[in-house]
Amino acid sequence: MIDRRSFLRKSAIAGTTLGIASCTPSALRIAEKQLNIQYSSLYLPKLRISLDRVVKETVGLRPYRTIGPRIEKEELGSKTLVHNYGHGGSGWSLSWGSAELAANLVDESWSPKAPLASTAANTLVLPTSTAQKVAVIGCGVIGLTTARTLQRRGYEVTIYTKEMAPDITSSKATGTWSPTHRLIDSDKKTDTFFEQFKQMHQTSFLTYQNMLGLGDKVVWTDTYDVRQDLRAHGDFSRDDKYTLMRVLPKSQLLNKKEHPFKAPTVYRSTSMVFNIPSLLKMYTNDFLRFGGTVKIQEFKRMEDFDALPEKYIVNCTGIGAKEITGDEYLTPISGQLAFVIPQQEVNYRIATKNAYTINRKDGIVVGGTHKMGSWDTTPSREDTERMVLAIKEVADAMYT
Repeated sequence: MIDRRSFLRKSAIAGTTLGIASCTPSALRIAEKQLNIQYSSLYLPKLRISLDRVVKETVGLRPYRTIGPRIEKEELGSKTLVHNYGHGGSGWSLSWGSAELAANLVDESWSPKAPLASTAANTLVLPTSTAQKVAVIGCGVIGLTTARTLQRRGYEVTIYTKEMAPDITSSKATGTWSPTHRLIDSDKKTDTFFEQFKQMHQTSFLTYQNMLGLGDKVVWTDTYDVRQDLRAHGDFSRDDKYTLMRVLPKSQLLNKKEHPFKAPTVYRSTSMVFNIPSLLKMYTNDFLRFGGTVKIQEFKRMEDFDALPEKYIVNCTGIGAKEITGDEYLTPISGQLAFVIPQQEVNYRIATKNAYTINRKDGIVVGGTHKMGSWDTTPSREDTERMVLAIKEVADAMYT
């Protein structure tokens, strides 16, 4: 039986060389090498990276909560307060599912005087004349997705925030699908946590799939994990309950003919990348377009919420919740990123010891720091040099 791919490949090579005055073996090899790009990752475009191509450095504080995200409500005098914070390094990944859970708690607290309009399952639409007002505190990805989710259910929403993009922590995130990254201490996982995680995970993943094709806000990309040892590769999570929720293809150990890297161990995996600036802009524009209001205001303690005119408040302040609520389980994990001049043709990621890249539209993002308990947001040149040079060593050794 003739292999279809082999047949098409040879036919394309013949078509490519047709018309060449002298079809030399050299010309045929060049045509075949060009066509191989479509079928193999051996010919990945080479990453150009060096310290003089770094144009920006940022440090973000992941809001890590040792017992997992806080999505619960409490009564605050005459007001109902819903908390939605503490997602560690998984905020972007779990934002839409977390917003759904928080919105459900608002729904439970509201007793409409008029009948609710019929709509899809698990979604409430309040009659326009009696639309309830809700305050969302925080304008990061958790605050914006929560505000949009509430709007979809018919609520009139105002966002109160100290800062907006690009000055918020969400603007300083890596922007990859990482739903279990720095989410909870391993010994704090309970059945209740897993049930909550499952809901957040499923809702968020499907929401991001619906964004595919809307420009390049959400894209799929391959990651090449390049190692100088034969270590076992960590795949998603070792916890069986996490594994049951797998939505990505398994990582593959590549042979030397399947990649361009000079290393004994190379794994390839596939995941999503979020182009953060364009997504934050889209979320904000959508919120405003559907009647939302943004007010600049800082909150330093729970009592500050009492001054708001809204009866229902959703607290999406991220690491800021540490000062406001005094949450003893919340702690920052600082992560530094270095932005290298973007390369449009580079549509893959590299991961190696202590550093990784993310191919975003605003640059080749280089990361790799996790400083537990650090509140310092001043970029370290030493960290930038270490991360960039680690990736440069891998990139420079790529076959040409």
